[in-house]
Amino acid sequence: METAVVPEVATKTIPIFVMGKKYEVPDTLTIMKALEYAGYQYIRGCGCRGGICGACATVYRKAGDYKIYTGLACQTVVEPEMYLAQIPFYPANRASYDFEEIEATPESIFKLYPELFRCVACNACSKVCPMDVEVLDYVSALKRGDIKAACEISFDCIQCGLCTSRCMGEMAQYHIAQLARRLYGGKLAPKAEHLQKMCDDIEGGAFDDELAKVKTLGVDDMKKIYTEREMEPAMSDESWKPASSVGLV
Repeated sequence: METAVVPEVATKTIPIFVMGKKYEVPDTLTIMKALEYAGYQYIRGCGCRGGICGACATVYRKAGDYKIYTGLACQTVVEPEMYLAQIPFYPANRASYDFEEIEATPESIFKLYPELFRCVACNACSKVCPMDVEVLDYVSALKRGDIKAACEISFDCIQCGLCTSRCMGEMAQYHIAQLARRLYGGKLAPKAEHLQKMCDDIEGGAFDDELAKVKTLGVDDMKKIYTEREMEPAMSDESWKPASSVGLV
């Protein structure tokens, strides 16, 4: 078998500015890797590194461009003369509430977040979202009292807070949307019968013997079981079924 030859990727260094200081970094790096290349050590503002957690919100300008750009440091590739600053946390009000006691109604959201009605529909929040969430749409849905629509529209929100940083109404859209999703998922969405059955099976000890057996295995055996487990193919359609139905409902 011949060894595959991986072609080298030509790189060059470019200047970027971090908090006003100039650094030369390879032009193929993401902002996060460029910061580490420049000698910065992440203490906060770095989480999953995969564009999911929203911890690495970044604001930057490009040379010769008046616009302010935003993105996630783990996803955005550096550009020459980029002038950037990270905002891993943006001050935003988050209401306190007892989830067990709160009613799943629009009025509950209005009471906790009255600033919702300060929205002037400028849509700056949607334009700044790194996940392309239509923030204004879910804000408008909540103002109409449609919690389900707000839940669905805001589903891809990663809580980075960039929407809040640009809001003329000075509200925390992402916190409001999170409350909507919690209320809908916990109190409004139809309960899944198969989930309840699985919970009953777990509480009834249906998997106790298997768990007890796994606890006796060594590291190598555990790795073997993990690597040889049956997995759904990445490109499978809804007709795919596992060979074994053990543990399924």
